[in-house]
Amino acid sequence: MEGGRDILRKRWWSLFFIAAFCLSFISGPDVSSGNAEKVYIVPIHNEVEKGLANFLSRAIETAEEGGAEAIIFDINTPGGAVDAADRIGQIFTETDIKTVAFVDNRALSAGAFISLNADEIYMVPGATMGAAAVITSDGNAANEKAQSYWLANMEKAAESSGRDPSFAKAMAETDIDLPSEYDSWEGKLLTLTASQAGKVGYSEGTVENEDALLAELGLQDAEKVMFEETFADKIARFLTNPYIIPILLTIGTIGLIVELFSPGFGLPGVAGISALLLFFFGHLVSGLAGYETLILFIVGIGLILLEFFIPGGIIGIVGFIAIIASLFLASGDVELMAKSIFIALLAAFLVAVILIKFFGKRFTAFDRLVLFDSTSTEKGYISNVNRVELIGKEGVLLTALRPAGTALVDGERVDVVSEGSFINKGTAVKIVKVEGSRVVVRQLDEKNE
Repeated sequence: MEGGRDILRKRWWSLFFIAAFCLSFISGPDVSSGNAEKVYIVPIHNEVEKGLANFLSRAIETAEEGGAEAIIFDINTPGGAVDAADRIGQIFTETDIKTVAFVDNRALSAGAFISLNADEIYMVPGATMGAAAVITSDGNAANEKAQSYWLANMEKAAESSGRDPSFAKAMAETDIDLPSEYDSWEGKLLTLTASQAGKVGYSEGTVENEDALLAELGLQDAEKVMFEETFADKIARFLTNPYIIPILLTIGTIGLIVELFSPGFGLPGVAGISALLLFFFGHLVSGLAGYETLILFIVGIGLILLEFFIPGGIIGIVGFIAIIASLFLASGDVELMAKSIFIALLAAFLVAVILIKFFGKRFTAFDRLVLFDSTSTEKGYISNVNRVELIGKEGVLLTALRPAGTALVDGERVDVVSEGSFINKGTAVKIVKVEGSRVVVRQLDEKNE
């Protein structure tokens, strides 16, 4: 009995040590990771668009949860959307973690604004920063209101990190007064090299690479966490590009229009629906739209389809408004979306005209609702017997023609009409024309007999 207790006691101690050993693996990393310094490396590459803002927001939130000492933004961008840059600037200022802009090639336009919102800026030799004028989507200078707003933002970004705002404003406006030693930059948008940025206080230093930057920051022993874009992030950024949005909407509308002219459901419909779904996918992943916009779009499509079965026009109009509203809500950029929708509708209209005028197509989607078949004589359909065999035969009028009446032809009573004149009863006539049930006769004693 005592031996059984010893065995049981040994088993409990064995289980205890095994549990403690497993717990050491579970709890061990948490303790060490809490004590180790971390620095997050986040890329800002290619064009700046709204999808990037959501990615950076997620990166900063992850760094905050991970207890990062600093976030280094690896910047190499030609610029992009002003509203996206404005949002990114706000994201930078809202975090308590130290933010460092590492310009490893170029930080132009919106990229310069983003860099100025970081706590510190470092550049590699040969890197550039500046040329931040506001340009509209058609390549022209922005209006005075937009320019004034952007200048104020550039000034505020520079002042937030203790930099001389005149240089930031000179990046966005050509007629900004600079100190006399910088007269060579007047009359053109300011773009700073790494050495120039250091001289005017727009860079904390020039470093050769990322490792040199970490050493400069005193974080050479810190754990580096690379926060890379996922495949979905990259696709979303591409799909939310201002140049891609009108293309997607155009493909979507043309595909659906062509599908209306085609029997069944085929490639055009698949392409159209896929393009529209890609539009919403990009905006959903980028955080620019919620599922309510997609639901509103689906409801709009459903109402338009319902209009085919419940005529009246009201349901179809509501459905069309729902679709347009969903696109505007998903985008958030009224001007861009208005232009994109106009381009898409114009392209769809031109395609519809070409299909109808040059290919003789019709809306096959309406075939179940509208009767297109006709019973014409050319197709062999007749509403009554056509007595063409009577042409040339003669007879006698049984009644006067005023201008209709009855004639006796080969012993058969036939309803006839004159060519327009009055003919007396008993007059001899000749049948000259037969048009369905209309038999036309002419008086025999006329000169044109």
